[in-house]
Amino acid sequence: MNRLRWDLLPPIPADHPINSYGFSGLTAQLLYNRGLTEPPQIELFLKADKRLSGDPLLIPDMHQAAARTYQALLSGESIAVYGDFDADGITGTAILAQGLEALGGKITPYIPHRLREGHGLNSNALEHLQQQGISLVITVDCGITDISQATKAKKDGLDIIITDHHTPLDELPPAIATVDPKRADSSYPFPELAGVGVAFKLLQALYQSMGKEEQLNGLLDLVALGTVADMVPLLGENRYLVKQGLKLMNSQLRLGIREMALLSGTSTDSLTAEDISWVLAPRLNAIGRLEHALSSYNLMITESPEEARGIAIILEEKNVERQRLTTKTLAKAREQVLAKGILPILIASGSDYPPGIVGLVAGRLTDEFYRPSIVIKTSDSYSTGSCRSIPEFNIIQALNQCRNLLSHFGGHARAAGFTLPTKDLPQLEQQLSQMAATELEGIDLRPKLNIDTQTTLYQLGGATYQAIQELAPFGQGNPLPIFLSRSVEVAECQAMGNNGEHLRLKLKQNGATWDAVAFRMGNCSTEVHSTIDIVYNLKLEKWHGQETLRLNILDFVPSNR
Repeated sequence: MNRLRWDLLPPIPADHPINSYGFSGLTAQLLYNRGLTEPPQIELFLKADKRLSGDPLLIPDMHQAAARTYQALLSGESIAVYGDFDADGITGTAILAQGLEALGGKITPYIPHRLREGHGLNSNALEHLQQQGISLVITVDCGITDISQATKAKKDGLDIIITDHHTPLDELPPAIATVDPKRADSSYPFPELAGVGVAFKLLQALYQSMGKEEQLNGLLDLVALGTVADMVPLLGENRYLVKQGLKLMNSQLRLGIREMALLSGTSTDSLTAEDISWVLAPRLNAIGRLEHALSSYNLMITESPEEARGIAIILEEKNVERQRLTTKTLAKAREQVLAKGILPILIASGSDYPPGIVGLVAGRLTDEFYRPSIVIKTSDSYSTGSCRSIPEFNIIQALNQCRNLLSHFGGHARAAGFTLPTKDLPQLEQQLSQMAATELEGIDLRPKLNIDTQTTLYQLGGATYQAIQELAPFGQGNPLPIFLSRSVEVAECQAMGNNGEHLRLKLKQNGATWDAVAFRMGNCSTEVHSTIDIVYNLKLEKWHGQETLRLNILDFVPSNR
């Protein structure tokens, strides 16, 4: 049985107009599969230019946010930019701080400590900022569900502007402005901006009013970095922001990003969205998972080669430590999950689980078992959980139904987090388990692979990879094209990586030979027969200046079953 559900998408009908638009057969099929069939729609998708950028003043409360910020700039107030500690929040904090400083603002960046202060607004931190003379706090990538904290800040006379992209609750915090394109009353045409994208729109509103909008182009590299790292859909305005940001990144690379890439062995000549996902974002996030994310912020803004190199080395070391802790904690959580049996929702908890790692472990459990997963760091009084989910189960809606048990929660349909009194943990587990059992009953709980087309290894040569790149940048909502090839000969197969976690193969078909890698499939080596059917994408492997095109195997089965 396939590990994944294979869904080979239908070919373009012979009489479809897209066949006459001048595209190669492969490009036409890829566009058709993504619902892009009209010339104006296709042209806008491929160019991904500023026409995709929405009017920032259409986001609720943007007028109030821009006006209050402008007032603070004019009167010389001290402003704090309070960002979340992930790559989205870090990059958003950096662009907002740099953008406001360029307008003469007196800016204090503040990124909370994940382990000591937790997600979102922290009342003690806000008090401390106010004592330092801060009169206006602008949040980035957080705050939309922090009603009690915002209420206290208002009572204390501290003005707060919230910029966030998480799902709001029915009640909004009592802030000067609550800028979130996901608000129910929003008329903004694209609600899927990342936190860094919402922060950028605030700057855009300010700079437009001053006739200086072009000056913002120098910040688009960080907008692209945070947007890709947060795994929001790379469609609509996000596609424009990421495409322009990657252009800037590849023409004028920041010192910190360059040092991160070089230390990881990644070529800096042509960074892609995939490089952000797999190389840059994990390193930016690693130190915040274990210590304080302010180092990652400093890496983004430094103009000192020595400082950039020093911080990048620390981040590289922390990323290795993060990988080690993830592997160790995953083994424990997996053992817990298997001991209970594979239930509709997977829940693992422990007092020794590192709180900065639980989200990664939940993600790995969801990847392996295709179930919503919750991994919880417990303590005597309060426990903190991180959730990852599947399209069939909206985890933030589920948490909202349990909100009477939770001290704090927030997130998206596929990723969320919460804090609650430890005594209420059994009740939460019971309620979520009942919900998952009801909602997921009768569903084939295997991830679905939408396969773009069936082809042979021989047909992948020539300009195929270049044709695919016309649809870049790839990510959520616009995945890398997926291919199916049947009856492929396995010339070589060997384990690679720690404990043989991955497989490296040499595959042949009709005179064509390709190298291939099957990540996290080392335990499936016994299923590698002499000929196999494979589902895969094409990946350009870059390592210390060398580039090799290979197949990235997503699933395989023996041929002629």
